[in-house]
Amino acid sequence: MSFLKALLLAIVATLVITWALGVSLIELFNVSLYVEQQQIESWTAVSVAALIAVIVAIVTAAILVSVFGFVIFVLLSLFVALAALGIGLFWPVLLVALAIHLLTRERNVAGQQT
Repeated sequence: MSFLKALLLAIVATLVITWALGVSLIELFNVSLYVEQQQIESWTAVSVAALIAVIVAIVTAAILVSVFGFVIFVLLSLFVALAALGIGLFWPVLLVALAIHLLTRERNVAGQQT
């Protein structure tokens, strides 16, 4: 599953769960919300809470991707640098080992078993 698809599913699930549970609890406990002496309808209050939850989820996903992306980039860069360093230092040894292997290996001649 791609990251974007998973993020969209998480946002939709957050909205549905927040709205359903929020409205249910507000209706169940008969809670009245007031802002500046005006009563706010339950779905409006829950919508604001759901919007805040979605914003927090998006910010969290952005931080998560940037942190792990940075860590993966650093680790891959370190691996490539060490591989290049190893090849740069040991290429003469590798070349001599390859030459010895090619010169001293047994050759299969057609019709002979080894």
